[in-house]
Amino acid sequence: MPQQMVQEQDETLIDPISEDPAREDTESKVAIWGHPIHAMSVAFPVALTFCVFGADALYWWTGDPFWARAGVWAAGTAFLFGLAAGVSGTVELLWVPGIRAHAASWTHFAIAVVLLAVLGLNWGWRLGGYETAVLPWGILISAFSVIMVIATGWHGGKLVFDYRLGTSKGSA
Repeated sequence: MPQQMVQEQDETLIDPISEDPAREDTESKVAIWGHPIHAMSVAFPVALTFCVFGADALYWWTGDPFWARAGVWAAGTAFLFGLAAGVSGTVELLWVPGIRAHAASWTHFAIAVVLLAVLGLNWGWRLGGYETAVLPWGILISAFSVIMVIATGWHGGKLVFDYRLGTSKGSA
């Protein structure tokens, strides 16, 4: 196709979502003094998810029950902090029209919901007996949780850094 025809076709296509005036309304509304609560709270479940996997690996390597016990605490805390981060993120998604307008926001949301389910499974699995839960299923669930955290975090970072969603208008 000649270059001129491609340019003419591109000029006639209009994206109705990008034309929506609400799309520009992306400033965080769930914030403390301009700092988005969701962005601040996701660090805890992310770090704790890696800690669970690390505790499982150390238990597998050393056999020390301390690491299995640390894993159950980290799994529970990751899940509970993940719920808190999820609530603030969901409120932000539903409350701010410009965030809702981006398909990437919904992708991040869907992956995060699955992650919360996996974090809850990981914690629940360990409550029946933390030492016997680690091998083999506990460490496999933890490894899958780490993969899910990476995918969710990548999508969330893309929303903030590429699309500037959930940030203050004054930030550049």
